[in-house]
Parts: sequence; structure tokens; C-alpha cells
Amino acid sequence: MEFPPESAPEAPPELQPAPPREPILTLPGALTAYVLLLAFFHLRVLLPVDLENWTIDVFGFIPKRYDSTLLAIDFPGGEGAKVWTFVTYSLLHVNLSHIGFNVLWLLPFGSALARRFGAVRFFLFMAVTAAAGALAHLVTHEHALAPMIGASASVSGAMAAAMRFAFVRGSFLSFNRGDADAAAKVPALSLMRALRNGRVLGFLGVWFAVNIIFGVGSIAIGADGASVAWQAHIGGFLAGLLLFALFDPVPRAAPYAADASSRDVSNNG
Repeated sequence: MEFPPESAPEAPPELQPAPPREPILTLPGALTAYVLLLAFFHLRVLLPVDLENWTIDVFGFIPKRYDSTLLAIDFPGGEGAKVWTFVTYSLLHVNLSHIGFNVLWLLPFGSALARRFGAVRFFLFMAVTAAAGALAHLVTHEHALAPMIGASASVSGAMAAAMRFAFVRGSFLSFNRGDADAAAKVPALSLMRALRNGRVLGFLGVWFAVNIIFGVGSIAIGADGASVAWQAHIGGFLAGLLLFALFDPVPRAAPYAADASSRDVSNNG
């Protein structure tokens, strides 16, 4: 005698197949497009040397470009370059190790951020944090002639923004995380609550220590010896930390709820 489907006995929980788990790292379309954009612009290294240098002068961020003294230099790109280089510098890199290092850090944090923000918000956020990094570099290198290039300020901003929800239970850095899309949409900590969270403070301490060591020690990137623009990193990081709420589409947790770092998201259903 056959059991009807609705009355068939269920296997004990320990014998039931485990639900499929998302890979720890899956790339959303927005992040994939951003990485491909970085790779496309790096093809400039295939150009003749003079033309490659011209692209860096036109699209790299040069603090001296904004110098109003009598020693001002007429840089390629004219007045327009004073505007677009606040963002375009972040699409250029010194070498493969430079671009690889930035992409490596962007994969976990940028993936979660791209899922949470969506493509438009994600690209706008990366542009805003790049501009914040350029501004920090300009303030601290007012008369510098050397162009600054690299996505590190935007990557730093993405890390800071992700920090606002990365340590919440069920988020993408949690050991019990589930579906990647759901994990990236847990309610974020408010800025004040984030700054009282031990794991967030530990992450902050390590991040700033690493950047200060790079800056004070003048550690270079790759064989070309390009030094690290650590002030731009800090500018992008602070912008990401402070401006996250302006981009975040996920509603905040109720202020009277328990601290988000200890919430059990499985209670939601």
C-alpha cells in the first residue's frame, strides 16, 4: 500500500539532506563589471611609452594641477582634468601586483556591498570614495607633481562600509551565514553602535595600523617602487564609514532591539 504524498513519513532530521550552501565568495554583476573595467584600463601598458605617460597625466590625480602659484604647470587635459581626475585616477594602476592587491581585498567586501547597494549605488559609492581619497591626498600633498593612481581609496571605502554590517550575525563574515544575498542585507549597525562593537573596533585598529606602517615605512608597491598613498586610503575609508547610510537601501534595525551583533536572524522566519 502506498502512502499519499502528504502522509509519507519524514526522515529523521539527522538523515535529511543539508540545504545547499552558497559559496563563500560569489561575484555579483556590478563587482564583475568593476573588475573588468579596471582590467580594461590597465591595457594602457600596451601603449607606446609616450602615449602611456600621456594617459597617466590626463587621467591620474596630480595635486600640482590645482596649484595657483606662479609656478603652475600646464598639464594635459586642461580644466576638465581638474574634475574627472578625482575619479578616473582610481581606474589606473601601476602594475599587475598593484591591481591584483586591490582586487583581492575588494572581492569579499565589494561583493557584499554590490549585492546590498545594487549596481547604480555601488558605482556611485566607489566614485564618491575615490573623490574623498583624492581630496585627502590633495590636502596632504598640495604641490606634488607625481600622479596618484589606483583604486585603493575606493577599496578602503568599501571595507569601511561593509564593516557596518559585516559583523552582524548572519552577515557575510558570519560563520553561520546562509544565502549570499540574504547575508548582505542584514540590518546594519548605526555608526555609534558600530563604534562600540568590539569586533568593529578591532578591525578598525588593524586597518589603521597597517596603513600607518605602510605610510611611515614608505613601503613600495611592486618592482616599480611606487609608494603607498596612505592618506588617500584613510580619506576613502572615512568617507565609506560616514556616508554608508546615505547609500544603504536596507532599513535600520529598531533602536530598541537588542544589539545587532547578537541578533539571531533565524527568528525572522
